[in-house]
Amino acid sequence: MTSTFTLLDGGMGRELMRMGAPFRQPEWSALALMLAPETVEQAHQGFINAGADVITTNSYALVPFHLGAERFQAEGRKLADLSGSLARKAADAAQRDHRHRDDGHKVRVAGSLPPLFGSYRPDLFDEAAAPGIIRPLIEGLAPHVDLWLAETQGSLAEARFAKSALGNDGRPFWISFTLDDENEDLARPRLRSGECVAAAVTAMFDLGVAAVLFNCSQPEIMAGAVEAARAVREARGATAQIGVYANAFPPQREEAANEGLSDIRADLTPENYARFAKDWMKLGADIVGGCCGIGPEHIAALRGLRG
Repeated sequence: MTSTFTLLDGGMGRELMRMGAPFRQPEWSALALMLAPETVEQAHQGFINAGADVITTNSYALVPFHLGAERFQAEGRKLADLSGSLARKAADAAQRDHRHRDDGHKVRVAGSLPPLFGSYRPDLFDEAAAPGIIRPLIEGLAPHVDLWLAETQGSLAEARFAKSALGNDGRPFWISFTLDDENEDLARPRLRSGECVAAAVTAMFDLGVAAVLFNCSQPEIMAGAVEAARAVREARGATAQIGVYANAFPPQREEAANEGLSDIRADLTPENYARFAKDWMKLGADIVGGCCGIGPEHIAALRGLRG
């Protein structure tokens, strides 16, 4: 296990809810961005103070499913710009105030490119309609981010499209897949589309991604995905990083991610979550963090793994 891993932040939506920020479905984390943007900056600051090296823009819910088609058309790009500027402001403030590290380490901002047609629903992906959704996000986020993170991607089609939508943008591109929580064969992990992880990682390495990650699935199923990704990396002599940021939910049905608020597992304390992360790093992960339900206290516990 390396002590030089990159530490991500945790789940923005549930952290905003915990803070008492405006929060409900279907807007999810976008509601705080619209009604109380200062709470979004505070959430970023909380994760930075906990030790995050990379914070992710609060742009996950800036899609028609959450905002509605009319509001997205009118405000999507503006809200993406706001989400990027709030993350950039928090990261730059940490740098100026030396709140993160004494060695001048820069907190980076990842521009979140979400699943465009609903979480866990690769079957709904519509490549003809996708450009009209992703372009305003990219345009709004572009002035503010250090890297791109297409996250919670459920299929290779979604992932390939996100990469192609960025064109010749020279910033690092990270892709993060969500895994099938109900797959009982942990040695053969698969995406929610049913595609095998090894094939997905191979395809992403072929596209020259800087990192392949796995997110928004249970921590128990992540180890097999890390092992599969490491095997591909070693076989190809690739240099791309591997990462994990799991959620704190029980196994999720496709519909559940888009219906309401799921329960948070009481057993995933910061200490227990850090044990999972330690195992992932032993298997080859060099980026770790948290997704839904993983808060600053969990990120602080992960930072403690550096010794």
